[in-house]
Amino acid sequence: MKRLPVLAAAVALIALNTGSGRAADAPQDSAAIIQQIKNDADPATVLQQIKNAVFSTGPNGETAASADSVQLTPEEISKIAAMHVTAAISLQYTSTEWAQAQIRGVTNQLKKMGVQVVAVTDAGFKAETQVSDIETILTRKPKIIVSIPVDPSATADAFRRAAAGGVKLVFMDNVPKGFVPGKDYISDVSADNYGNGVVSGLLMAKALHGKGEIGLIYHGADFFVTRQRYEGFKAIIAKYPGIKIVAEQGIAGPDFTGDAEKAASAILTSHPKVNGLWAVWDVPAEGVLSAARAAGRDPSGLAVTTCDLGANIAIDMAQDGYVKGTGSQWPIRQAETEAILAGYGLIGKEAPAYVALPAVPVTKENILAAWKQVHGIEAPDLVKKALQ
Repeated sequence: MKRLPVLAAAVALIALNTGSGRAADAPQDSAAIIQQIKNDADPATVLQQIKNAVFSTGPNGETAASADSVQLTPEEISKIAAMHVTAAISLQYTSTEWAQAQIRGVTNQLKKMGVQVVAVTDAGFKAETQVSDIETILTRKPKIIVSIPVDPSATADAFRRAAAGGVKLVFMDNVPKGFVPGKDYISDVSADNYGNGVVSGLLMAKALHGKGEIGLIYHGADFFVTRQRYEGFKAIIAKYPGIKIVAEQGIAGPDFTGDAEKAASAILTSHPKVNGLWAVWDVPAEGVLSAARAAGRDPSGLAVTTCDLGANIAIDMAQDGYVKGTGSQWPIRQAETEAILAGYGLIGKEAPAYVALPAVPVTKENILAAWKQVHGIEAPDLVKKALQ
């Protein structure tokens, strides 16, 4: 592959920096950034040059603010603590490492602010369940709800009832349809999901040395952030004309692992020359691994990349398995930022409409350090043992 000499225009556009979690200061234009990358540019060089950059804009096109800019003074924290309010967390599901980091981060940060979390709910990725969850939460009379809407349309009325009752809403990733920041909710905090897709695409290009046939397993639902990952991955793969996308299959869940296994099996059967598979996040990626094993594919001839960093894909990566890398979110920092922004709502402090955290490239070489960064705790013993 050709060496990428410099992304001068892109660097100027996104104002790359070295801050932890700092978004670009200039307005982002992901298409323009991608356009500056030369065809067949060395993926490792590109990964280094886009380090800490944020590609994504918010659900309504908002420019991403820096997580570093979201802070409360000691006086503001004291004011919040004196209110003696409670909070609740409503998630799409709670079984993943991402979700557990979110719960841990929101709970611990709110505790520092004198706010107790009185409920955590798991919707099983079903909109009707989340609507019921919100109704149950409201009986506890929390002043804060931090949530990721499972379906932006189907859950909108439930969240609007919460807002009408004076509840301060902070969202993770998705925002209900028709909601206006600063009016209906405080802020939306997200990973740089377009960037997660870009990173996972560059890791795929690196693993395939710029040549091959690949299949994509995307999220077949109206979910803003997973759509951004899909778009980011495809945009960067287009810069490597030697890599051909020969199959795409959407999965809707709630059994994302099982659905992805079926989709991957179909792709491997229909396209036996496929040497790369991409899954939209780590849970579907687990199904991809099951399909690859069932098909008897050798890990040396099949590269899998994804987004997020769960234990099962981390173990496979550590053991030189199919997973060659992931563009991970930063859920612990995202969660802490969400909690602080909830505090903004309580004291009437003006909040940015959209905050995004940069993607974290993860490979076998940095897996332990990356785990601690994105989850805020040491990697599980099983991951550590797999490296040995």
